[in-house]
Amino acid sequence: MKKKKIAVLVGSLRKASLNLKVAKQLMRLAPDTLELEQVNIGNLPMYNEDLEANTPESWVAFRNTIQDADGVLFVTPEYNRTTSPAIKNAIDVASRPWGKNVWNEKPGAVMSVSMSALGGFGANHAIRQAAACLNIPMMQQPEAYIGNAHTLFDENNNLTSTETETFLKNFMVAYEQWVNRFSVA
Repeated sequence: MKKKKIAVLVGSLRKASLNLKVAKQLMRLAPDTLELEQVNIGNLPMYNEDLEANTPESWVAFRNTIQDADGVLFVTPEYNRTTSPAIKNAIDVASRPWGKNVWNEKPGAVMSVSMSALGGFGANHAIRQAAACLNIPMMQQPEAYIGNAHTLFDENNNLTSTETETFLKNFMVAYEQWVNRFSVA
């Protein structure tokens, strides 16, 4: 059976990002039928329709990557009760130009990661709102809000919580099932 290609978008661009740490754990814990690959979104110029006249190569490459993916997994921080500018820009770049939305019908899931106890609730739902507009069928359950994320890793970036590891693994099993619902036989 061919593995499903899953594009992983991490909304925090910091080298020591908690979102990146969690995304790496999701990639490690994913079922063997999924091939997760982090897609760089930090190099995308801010979306401006005027740039479509001479489309930036990074936009073209990003759009092609999303087009070729079988699904998409968003891992987002919360900035001011919404998602990061980087992930919002990536969403906009791949939804344009009008009529060329490469997100269309890509099974998606979102996990928000935060140092706060709320776990990025606002960012999680901001992604879901955009996904509804772009026809990204989003996995509804389990919802994934990872709060107090700064307490989950040791100094070597190893996940120290077996409870969180179990949750992440179960999340990926559920996402595998979600992706398979949209597979063309």
